[in-house]
Amino acid sequence: MKQIFLVFKSIDWLLFAVTLPLLFAGLSVMNSFTGESQYYERQLVWIAIALATFFIFSFIDFRFLRSSGVLVTLFLTVIGSLTLLFFVAGVVHGTKSWFSIGAFSLQPSDPAKLILILILAKYFSRRHIEIADIKHIIVSGLYALVIFLLVLFQPDFGSAIIIFLIWLGMVLVSGISKKHLLLVFLMALAAFLAMWSFILADYQKQRVLTFIHPPADIRGAGYNAYQSTIAVGSGELSGKGIGYGTQSRLKFLPEYETDFIFAAFAEEWGFIGVMILFALFGVVIWRILANAFYGATNFEILFGLGLAIFFASHFAVHVGMNIGLLPVTGVTVPFLSYGGSHLLTEFAGLGILMGMRRYRRVAHKEAMKNEFLGV
Repeated sequence: MKQIFLVFKSIDWLLFAVTLPLLFAGLSVMNSFTGESQYYERQLVWIAIALATFFIFSFIDFRFLRSSGVLVTLFLTVIGSLTLLFFVAGVVHGTKSWFSIGAFSLQPSDPAKLILILILAKYFSRRHIEIADIKHIIVSGLYALVIFLLVLFQPDFGSAIIIFLIWLGMVLVSGISKKHLLLVFLMALAAFLAMWSFILADYQKQRVLTFIHPPADIRGAGYNAYQSTIAVGSGELSGKGIGYGTQSRLKFLPEYETDFIFAAFAEEWGFIGVMILFALFGVVIWRILANAFYGATNFEILFGLGLAIFFASHFAVHVGMNIGLLPVTGVTVPFLSYGGSHLLTEFAGLGILMGMRRYRRVAHKEAMKNEFLGV
């Protein structure tokens, strides 16, 4: 009983509490128009499972994740599951990204992002003072590249972008030099040109071209982005009210439960609601960073920083594509969008952070010393 009390005491309850209105915001949009689609009911099930995962993970001592053997096993498992998709997964919306389990589906690319954060945290934690050596940038990039390519070939361009941003963000916080940063951007440009020539499908190229010149194909590839910006703008100051978002109700805005849920939310809640949403996400990022900086070792610190990058990337890319600042890539927004895979990943990540929070003060100084010395 005492152990349970200590675990619950160690949870960052402000961080947990802020996720609840975000979950409610997503549910409010889904419940407005879903009717018989069952998105709302299924999301309630996923939320219950995700919250249970958060509390279960909060009880676990995650120091075992410092073991290279454990992380290599997790990495190979992710690689295997992503590879298996090409052989057993059905095509949904033009991609082979989901394992179907009855009425539910799981998307391996979501937990793959969390595993990548752990792998990079482990790698950079031992080489933090050597990051100026470009070989560490290349080696860490190879870890990310394997997952990036397997996701890209599904094809899931949105998740691939998030994987790249996680790697880039963790390289930056690890202390990359300016000349190496320039080299990274040149490599990214070369990779994009190669993808444009040999990998990207025609519809993906069209989305990029439409982003550059939106009016070029409003009735075709630019339709979704155009309707999304209309929805965001029509919310005005206070919104149209829950259940009165005409772009969603009349089905002008497609995939509003997932890819365009921010636009649907903005239409119903307006500018005031959007500002509250931004503030809530700001608190989430702040609390993750605050917990990260008290990590017991470099590994825990870098994991927390990577987790913050994960949430910030998802939020920024999703909002950017909903307001016409970025091409439409099908990226979910944390906590709001429909789907179990991303919810489980998000709360599993927060649960791991809470598990690490339990031993952050006891081992901090000595473990940091051992980390730098490679003990």
